[in-house]
Amino acid sequence: MEELSRADFEHLPEDVRRSPLFSPDLAPVPASRRNWTTYNFAALWISMAHCIPTYMLAGGLIAVGMSWGQALFTIGLGNVIVLLPILLNAHPGTKYGIPFPVLARASFGTTGAQIPAILRAIVACGWFGIQTFIGGEAVKTFIEALWPDFAHLGGGATVLAGLSVPSALTFFVFWLLNIVVIYRGMNAVRVFENWAAPLVLIMAAWLMWWTVDHAGGFGPLLESPSKLSGAEFWKVFVPSLTGMIGFWATLSLNIPDFTRYGRGQREQMLGQTLGLPTTMIAFSAMGVVVTSASAAILKGVDVSKLWDPVFILSQITSATPPAGLDTPLIADAGTRAAVAVLALFGVAVATVSVNIAANVVSPANDFANLAPRHISFKTGGLITGLVGIVMHPWLLLANAESYIFNWLIGYSALLGPIAGIMIADYWFIRRRTLDVDDLYRPLGRYRGTNPWAVAALVLGILPNLPGFLASVRVLDGVGAFWTDLYVYAWFTGTLLAGGLYFVAMTLTGRHRAAV
Repeated sequence: MEELSRADFEHLPEDVRRSPLFSPDLAPVPASRRNWTTYNFAALWISMAHCIPTYMLAGGLIAVGMSWGQALFTIGLGNVIVLLPILLNAHPGTKYGIPFPVLARASFGTTGAQIPAILRAIVACGWFGIQTFIGGEAVKTFIEALWPDFAHLGGGATVLAGLSVPSALTFFVFWLLNIVVIYRGMNAVRVFENWAAPLVLIMAAWLMWWTVDHAGGFGPLLESPSKLSGAEFWKVFVPSLTGMIGFWATLSLNIPDFTRYGRGQREQMLGQTLGLPTTMIAFSAMGVVVTSASAAILKGVDVSKLWDPVFILSQITSATPPAGLDTPLIADAGTRAAVAVLALFGVAVATVSVNIAANVVSPANDFANLAPRHISFKTGGLITGLVGIVMHPWLLLANAESYIFNWLIGYSALLGPIAGIMIADYWFIRRRTLDVDDLYRPLGRYRGTNPWAVAALVLGILPNLPGFLASVRVLDGVGAFWTDLYVYAWFTGTLLAGGLYFVAMTLTGRHRAAV
């Protein structure tokens, strides 16, 4: 992100600048440095949404029985819903120039804010690991296409709970690339996102054109009807919708990390509205079209593999004819090599782009918030990378059930209540008015821990805990009520925690001392 110089916060009171809660990374951005435009915010979301997990979202929904139309509707509706808390929490970032960990101090207290910050950071570490693993697997796929023996390195040996030696090598290479960018490229995030967004879109459009052209049409999947009806559809639709909301529930908390650089509310609101739902739907639709057309080209390949764009690109660039074909899809070796290099570059740009924006900025700030005087933004980024390895992201992606029910819905049960509390505090308790200086003072009006925020957070999480424990097979014999409730985790957590917080703050009179 933009680095602030000493001159940028000299206007702040001396006790604030010397406070243990203050650091240049967490300082309020002065109006003169807030230069993000509508395009910058739209480009940010386009870059983050143009990633392989987004591309594969519709495939996961179709795999459980939805038609392509139902899948895109579910994705679109989920992103329209999650856009609301994103915009609500974005407002104070733009108005006061403060990041998420500092904003959380208003509701949870200067000490209590560590709780939501760490919860958000842990989820980001998991996503960092997932994106890094996906990037590493992309590198591995292209290496194997050009050097087949690479797949047999290490024999059948595995490391880190089931990771093959080739996968481990490419994972750590891609992990190191991300760490290098964190240490050397964070000042250029805005510029990087600006050119990465159109580049990734162009490459995805090329892949769609190529497959449709060679298939002679859109393929068979667009004609496949839904396998679900009535109650069966509802049982799949609700958890899928919650999962789609959970996909960006992370950014609904830490969006102030970006909107603190916005020129104004109009720019950030318009840019995000144009960038998020439209891109998620469009990119998912591209995935549907490419997969459907690829099914007509690669008739000897399991359709489930065709939802992975890296697999399709590896088939296009391989010198070995794909199953069911007698010749390579691209006859000329030089052309195959050129396409492979460009494809790998595009996948790398897409993955690094979303990792930096979505999975580094927030946890780096969150870890820095633990000890602002000792943990810098770059150190926080390194911690993020290390925790991302420990979380074994390849296990989170083992299958659609663990990815949607255990990961997406599971962490939405944690983050939803935090979003509800922050929205209730800023919009209804404090009426959009904050004392920015006191957010950095250990003995100011936001000092200590707000017990009502912590209580509301715990009570917002508890109803979804039995269902989560049953989902990860830790607890047996959980009643149907709790497992059915769990699929609504983000909704129940957000509304329950936000409502309880508002009532508690109002009844205890804490709202009268808000500012």
